[in-house]
Amino acid sequence: MERIYRYSMTTTSGGNLSIRDEDGSIWITPARVDKGNLTRDDIVHVLADGSVEGRHPASSEFPFHRKIYELRPDLKAIVHAHPMALVAFSISGIVPNTRILPKTRSVCGEVGFAPYALPGSVQLGENIAKIFSEGFHCVLLENHGVAIGGTSFKEAFERFETLEFACRTSLKSRAMGITPHFLSDEQLAKIENRRLEMATFSPLPPSSQEKAARSNLCNFVRRGYRQRLLISTEGSFSARVDDSSFVITAHDTDRAVVESGDLVLISEGRHEEGKKPSEAALLHAALYAKYPEIQSVVIATPVNATAFSLAHRKLDVRTIPESYIFLRDVKTIPFSWAYNDGKEIAEAVTPDYPVALLEDGGALVIGRTVLDAFDRLEVLETTSEAVINAGFLGEIKAMDDAVIDELIEAFLK
Repeated sequence: MERIYRYSMTTTSGGNLSIRDEDGSIWITPARVDKGNLTRDDIVHVLADGSVEGRHPASSEFPFHRKIYELRPDLKAIVHAHPMALVAFSISGIVPNTRILPKTRSVCGEVGFAPYALPGSVQLGENIAKIFSEGFHCVLLENHGVAIGGTSFKEAFERFETLEFACRTSLKSRAMGITPHFLSDEQLAKIENRRLEMATFSPLPPSSQEKAARSNLCNFVRRGYRQRLLISTEGSFSARVDDSSFVITAHDTDRAVVESGDLVLISEGRHEEGKKPSEAALLHAALYAKYPEIQSVVIATPVNATAFSLAHRKLDVRTIPESYIFLRDVKTIPFSWAYNDGKEIAEAVTPDYPVALLEDGGALVIGRTVLDAFDRLEVLETTSEAVINAGFLGEIKAMDDAVIDELIEAFLK
């Protein structure tokens, strides 16, 4: 709850979380207690016989949690909250389309819709549980918010955060007057059938250089999560170790809490055994092989930059000097290229043009250090947000060629 509240995905009084124990009892957040200051002792224990243990009453929404668990014995955790973007969809009566990004579809599946009923009522519980019983894991509540279940709390939270992120991105795209592009069955099949084929090896004890690369990369991955450039399920970040190896984020590691040992070493086209690297590992490898001076690669889905990739709209960064100096002209990469061996992208993204938007896939940034790549990603996101916001004010006044030539002469030669 602290994490959900910290990132403005619920309010002081809104939302509730629960976990079903193996004995059938349910642990749930309390009623009328500040969500920003909860402690473990505030959590309420509702036993299978209905008796309650704890110093607070259970959340008023407990009835729908209990009803969902009755009809979905596979679920062990439920998140209910009122995040801004999902509430916008709920009060518009529009069900989010999870085909917006590959990860959104694979993590969340399709979203169900439960009709309105009085909060805390038996009827609301019936309405929500009925939709869950039809096989949905994510259910939008009319004029209310969202309820999301998982076989673990990690899974429920990841679905919740991923769906809210996708809705934020969709809203940003629509703010530009463009309906986001949704992935076709053919595109989804291409992604689902994709397999990272890479031999494994037993790694030696890490060198001091590898230890430093792991530590530095972890710091920036966690920082990227705090800055909302990455989410728990999305984004791959890597750092070069030497001429033939690099470390990269793993396929299923929560970016908010990644540790050095969670990263995967890639060396001479193989990955260390017992771990599953990001499925973008081949793309990272192609960029390192092509450009020896590159020390870091990041693929991420910050909300505003990703809105441009979903809208299939070119991002003009000729807005302020810093944007152009750090980003140069941002290229657009076709969707299909991102799911090949990476060689086509390595021809398009170069040290002179280090940033690209991946159609329906977010942003790709390379850097001469991990800090350099991270800095560019931040500049890309703030520039994207500024361009979207400027659209509400009127026509965007980009810098002309003479100004760009002056910047190139002063900073980029």
